[in-house]
Amino acid sequence: MHKNFYYKLKVYYEDTDAGGIVYYANYLKFLERARTEALLTFGFSNIKIKNEFDCHIVVKSCNIEYIKSAVLEDKLNIRSFVKSVTKTSFTMNQIITRNEDVILEAKIHLVFVNKKGKPIKVPDPIFKNFKPYFCESIKI
Repeated sequence: MHKNFYYKLKVYYEDTDAGGIVYYANYLKFLERARTEALLTFGFSNIKIKNEFDCHIVVKSCNIEYIKSAVLEDKLNIRSFVKSVTKTSFTMNQIITRNEDVILEAKIHLVFVNKKGKPIKVPDPIFKNFKPYFCESIKI
């Protein structure tokens, strides 16, 4: 079972190019906001992870398929869910929709790193919060 996390946003002028279409790189910002909000539902923030566990979550890779364009004043929904968890990382799938239309599908691989940027084990409290939803896909 995958728990879905939802984030809504509206496309503003600043998000678009001269033609009123969302500039492709701005989708990365949208996805980051949605991931941050999803993390908060687990009881963690990026500041809390930094202060309590002395680490950060960084993007190792992202695979994005742009399917349709979003435009000025569109109301978008971002559905995010953790697809898999390993000792040092997790993969999150994210889907941006406008009404029933899929705008974008993304697969983001995120890694926990220490101050020196070296991968570290996912902190136990975070791992334990992920585990109930993703136990069949955990690779240790």
